[in-house]
Amino acid sequence: MKDLRRYLALKYIQYLVLSSSNTVSTLLGLLGSAYTMILLQSAKVSSKSTAVLISSLAQADILVFLSLVSDVVWGSFGAGVSPAASALARILLTANAHVSCVLLSCVALEAYLITFLPSESRPLRTVRNARLLSRVIWMLVAAECALFLVDDHLRASSASAPSRGPLGLLFQLSSAAAALLRSLSYVLGILLRIVNVYIYYKIFFSMSPR
Repeated sequence: MKDLRRYLALKYIQYLVLSSSNTVSTLLGLLGSAYTMILLQSAKVSSKSTAVLISSLAQADILVFLSLVSDVVWGSFGAGVSPAASALARILLTANAHVSCVLLSCVALEAYLITFLPSESRPLRTVRNARLLSRVIWMLVAAECALFLVDDHLRASSASAPSRGPLGLLFQLSSAAAALLRSLSYVLGILLRIVNVYIYYKIFFSMSPR
């Protein structure tokens, strides 16, 4: 449907084109996700693997909404946002961005398979596999963000953290793992941008009149 294609275009611009989020793109993304979740409940939208991925993409914006709500709630106390609340809001936004980028790439990959390998890829492009893939993505990103939260907590209490012994080793391993994941996330983000541009470049020219 045209509305779903417009929503995907909006999300690609928001997460894979813009270098950073801004108020306008965030609000448009939230409105688009709310409309898409309502639209996907319609009987006019067939239950296909692409619809499952788009639904999961729209649900990821719930994290953005929760982040905004937490900022408003903590700010209403008058003392400003606490470091813990700020860290939680930041982690929610990180989870949203990472889930959305990977799901958008999955949608692009599926479009590539539909265009160039429709028959061969049909056994893979099932609703069951799409739901399983979405769950795996959410679990991996949740584990990543849990590690970031642990690392932030350990850094905040670094003055009292032991430098030796098992706890000191745990602190060092957690910091190293979090730093490695942050570096990998940056590299993966660049690779996803390149792959998405390549996929849609191939699709566009394959559908253009020769």
